[in-house]
Amino acid sequence: MCYYEVGSKYRLKYKSFERIDIMQVTITGRKVHLRDDFKELVDKKLSKFDRIFGEDAVAEVTVTVEKWEQRVEITIRHKGKVYRAESNAQDMYESLDNALNAIGRQMRKNKSKLDRQLRTGLLEHYAYDDFDEAENRYEIVRSKKFIVKPLTAEEAIVEMNLIGHQFYMFRNVDDNEINVVYKRKDGKYGLLQPE
Repeated sequence: MCYYEVGSKYRLKYKSFERIDIMQVTITGRKVHLRDDFKELVDKKLSKFDRIFGEDAVAEVTVTVEKWEQRVEITIRHKGKVYRAESNAQDMYESLDNALNAIGRQMRKNKSKLDRQLRTGLLEHYAYDDFDEAENRYEIVRSKKFIVKPLTAEEAIVEMNLIGHQFYMFRNVDDNEINVVYKRKDGKYGLLQPE
């Protein structure tokens, strides 16, 4: 596993150091040793988000190499919000671009809600022709109430699979907190717990 951190408050610019507000970036390679040029490219591309997030943001980039594909996962945490995207491709550079574009689309889609909390600038950089302002409104078309059973995570996964849903809310018997299990795109399972 390779670990690389770009969290310094100084970035090289025209062979001199200039103090700028930049987000903290951590790059992790799984089953791969990442080359310096890739790490620099990640830092350069994420620097476009600096004007939105600033130094109080933390970005985590994880690159995983499997036999037939290379996955890039990007998670940006800022003021209690999480922006996350991942992409699989045969080339890690393509995966990186796709994941960054997906984060840009998330921000663009939720622009009116984010404008109150974030500085604008980068959102206009990601202009998509297929963006429709109507998509920006959320409409709840159905609401359900149900009893939240005390279960283990494994029992909750069985219940979720029995009803054919992608997620299942339950009360965890270990800590008596409300948790959610969900099915991931890779076919594995995830667990959401309150902090």
